[in-house]
Amino acid sequence: MLAAREVKRFGIEPKVALLSYSNFGNPTNLNAERVSEAVQLLDERKVDFEYDGEMAADVALNPEIAAQYPFSRLTGPANVLVMPAFHSASISTKLLQELGGATVIGPILVGLDRPVQIVQLGAKDTTLVNMAALAAFNVSG
Repeated sequence: MLAAREVKRFGIEPKVALLSYSNFGNPTNLNAERVSEAVQLLDERKVDFEYDGEMAADVALNPEIAAQYPFSRLTGPANVLVMPAFHSASISTKLLQELGGATVIGPILVGLDRPVQIVQLGAKDTTLVNMAALAAFNVSG
């Protein structure tokens, strides 16, 4: 998984949560099943980072809520969130920025020969500086 590899480049051990509206099969639905299939693919590939899913964002990020799922493989809050679709990722990002005051770095395209960063029309100067720094890190890293 490229996202986990990128997180490792920053010296952080990835804890990947594959997000869904359901938690570990409850309730079931075709969309949730696809997330479970992604977890099975990671199992088969024997990847070298922590991951689990399908789970809701609160389970992935809040240790008190996660404690209700003692079988979860994550040993702490997730630091990589894999969204089930682009639209859910976009909605979540905007909510984090507007309501939570989060600094969002990205989107980042990975797996290419050269770094590519995307900024939105009307991006703040801090966003441009962050993305330029990230591009420079990717060229030198």
